[in-house]
Amino acid sequence: MGGCVALNFSCDQAVNQTCSCLFGNRNYIYMMKANLEALETARQKLQERREDLLIRVSIEEGRGLERLPQVEGWFSRVASIDSQVSDLLKVKPTEIKRLCIFGYFSKKCISSCKYGKDVWKKLEEVKELLSEGVFEELAGKRPAPKVVKKVIQTTIGLDSMVRKAWDSIMKPERRTLGIYGMGGVGKTTLLARINNKFNEEVNELDVVIWVVVSKDLQYNGIRNQILGKLRVDKDWEKETEEEKTSSIDKILGRKKFIVLLDDLWSEVDLDKIGVPRPTQENGSKIVFTTRSKEVCRYMEADDELKLNVLSTNEAWELFQNVVGEVSLKRHPDIPTLAKKISEKCYGLPLALNVIAKAMSCKEDVHEWSHAIDVLNTSRHKFPGMEEKILSILKFSYDGLEDEKVKSCFLYCSLFPEDYEIKKEELIEYWINEGFINGKRDEDGSNNQGHVIIGSLVRAHLLMEFEKEFTPAVKMHDVLREMALWVGSTFGKEEEKQCVKTGVKLSFIPKDINWSVLRRISLVSNQIEQVSCCPKCPNLSTLFLGDNKLEGISDKFFKFMPALVVLDLSRNRDLSELPEGIRSLTSLRYLNLSHTRISSLSVGLKRLRKLISLDLEFTWLESIDGIGTSLPNLQVLKLYRSPVFIDARSIEELQLLEHLKILTGNVVDALMLESIQRVERLASCVQRLWIINLSAKVVTFNTVALGGLRELDIELSGISEIKIDLKSKEKEDLPCNSSPCFKHLSSIFLRSLEGPKELTWLLFAPNLKHLEVAYSGSLEEIINKEKGMRISNVHPDMMVPFQKLESFSLRGLDELKRICSNPPTLPSLKKIVVEHCRKLPKAATESFRDMNRNNEVDE
Repeated sequence: MGGCVALNFSCDQAVNQTCSCLFGNRNYIYMMKANLEALETARQKLQERREDLLIRVSIEEGRGLERLPQVEGWFSRVASIDSQVSDLLKVKPTEIKRLCIFGYFSKKCISSCKYGKDVWKKLEEVKELLSEGVFEELAGKRPAPKVVKKVIQTTIGLDSMVRKAWDSIMKPERRTLGIYGMGGVGKTTLLARINNKFNEEVNELDVVIWVVVSKDLQYNGIRNQILGKLRVDKDWEKETEEEKTSSIDKILGRKKFIVLLDDLWSEVDLDKIGVPRPTQENGSKIVFTTRSKEVCRYMEADDELKLNVLSTNEAWELFQNVVGEVSLKRHPDIPTLAKKISEKCYGLPLALNVIAKAMSCKEDVHEWSHAIDVLNTSRHKFPGMEEKILSILKFSYDGLEDEKVKSCFLYCSLFPEDYEIKKEELIEYWINEGFINGKRDEDGSNNQGHVIIGSLVRAHLLMEFEKEFTPAVKMHDVLREMALWVGSTFGKEEEKQCVKTGVKLSFIPKDINWSVLRRISLVSNQIEQVSCCPKCPNLSTLFLGDNKLEGISDKFFKFMPALVVLDLSRNRDLSELPEGIRSLTSLRYLNLSHTRISSLSVGLKRLRKLISLDLEFTWLESIDGIGTSLPNLQVLKLYRSPVFIDARSIEELQLLEHLKILTGNVVDALMLESIQRVERLASCVQRLWIINLSAKVVTFNTVALGGLRELDIELSGISEIKIDLKSKEKEDLPCNSSPCFKHLSSIFLRSLEGPKELTWLLFAPNLKHLEVAYSGSLEEIINKEKGMRISNVHPDMMVPFQKLESFSLRGLDELKRICSNPPTLPSLKKIVVEHCRKLPKAATESFRDMNRNNEVDE
């Protein structure tokens, strides 16, 4: 029938299922007791198996291996099922009490049947885990992590540098980034921040490798560090250097990697290590830190980042973080004292961390005051200064290969803190001390000296500045402390020095051991009189400048046979030298600038070995007799002294056959012309002051004054300056292909009555500093028509002021324009325009628009 369903279900099947449910293994109620006992037994075995395997795995992990994923999975499943079995066994007493009729039935059949079924299932699962818990291997080689995170302290002032470095690394076209800066400035910390950023940010790199490069550049040590990162086995330790190189090349050749090389001192040849060259195609990178900018060039870095010291506010923030709030609140005066100590670290993170840690345990305010005293007088004695700061900075000093270069560096520590030393003056000291040869170029400069300064700057042992528009250098104060420490602790006995600068001495200290010292510096004190008679057979340098000297006893110089450098400059009340100065028979350098010396004493004229004599800004009235008395003079400086070049002084100067550098003053146009006719003498002129000149027309010869570096003209009636390109001594000899004042870098024109334009400035293409002031007739700087005539003959002079860094225009009532088409001034750093009422604002606005990052004062 359509409404019926046929069931083909035999009677035997029904009976079998019923019997199985009531009396067979599938009777979950009847089998409950037996299954519970079996489950407890199996569980105990599983726990024992787990404990046994855990012991074996622990042993393997102690050998540096890592448990296999299948073993870890088994432990996880055992832990899970053990928890489930525990839950089942908790209700065991209740379920057993419910059983009745010889255990075949339960007072609650449905729940007991379900419970019995769960027990049976867990028993089967436990049995299965027991059968699975047999492993041939429990652990294997540990895979290397992509990035090993570096533990670093909280950093201050590094965020912007991290962003710059990260942006550079992420650019596909960039392959190698060099981070450079002085020791202790935080280069390693910055590199660690970059390393950790690869652990935090999503990136496509396969591996980040950190390598510390030893100073003596052990290639095998670098290979070992890289392989330790790439290979978990230790088999590579037995390989030859060639095999290690090949292994690194094969592994990294299949990966997108970045190698972080910390603390490079010289070029690292990646081919010798086996590191494939980074390319845009393989997407790999090299980032390194170094103290030397030269290393960036050797490593062919396509991007460089210089890390500077912290600002005053950043330094104070770091100092507070390290010292801790509790220490700073122990006394109301401590924060003020702490800030002073922070300033003594001069923004160097290494010094800030070390000194702040030392101060964090100081509870008494007197301890903080004492710390300032120590830092002011004997900084190297401060706790932790020698072993944790100075010894680290000394690595840069040790990296100087030439002993003479080391001596040149240590010599810079004779000057006071933050003192800016003019490069040429520093080189003069080095020449006269015998560190470098005295050979000079045609313009009077010493190439060897400039090479050494460049190497010290690139090694971040000196910093470049400009002092009075002249290239200068200075030492970071912590580096100076290191130099003083090296000089007093590690220096050779014959190189010992005593430096007491800027400590308000009113007399020469009695504790100075003159007999053993090689150099003494007492600069920037308040010494008024010198009356002692020291015996100093080894003394070669004596600095007494910037004191309040009024007199020096006749016997003071009596026993200084080896003295070659004497600096008495900036003693503004010193009006005469003792005749005893004649005893300085070895003296080669004498600086009397900015004193009231008005005549050359008889004793001074006995110094036949004198090579350099500085009389700038003195009251000197005459140089009569200097040509015969000091025949070996190579440097004579008379700038801004009352000695003006005249016929007699020209004759005197011509007697100085070895003269290379001369600075002087002119008040007569005829004398200016006369000295230019003596080209040997004129070529020595580096600095010229022209004042009160009545002549309307003045001529400068580019051949004769080829060495001129600074020109200062003021209070003169000059209306036109002409440029002569031909030799005066050899009229038929034309000037070279680029007729100009190639060394002239600074020009100051003040209170000139007649000129309407200054187009002749085109002949100073390397001009860096130009000041024009209080010249009422001046209408423009560069005249278009005259400029065109010059550029038609000399095309390389078409665009003016390409190297100009500072431009000052003051009190120019008639000035209407600078030039017809304002050029781009790529080097301009500062322009000052004051009281130029007819000069359109657009004239200076154009410079501001083209040099947005530079300062414009109006």
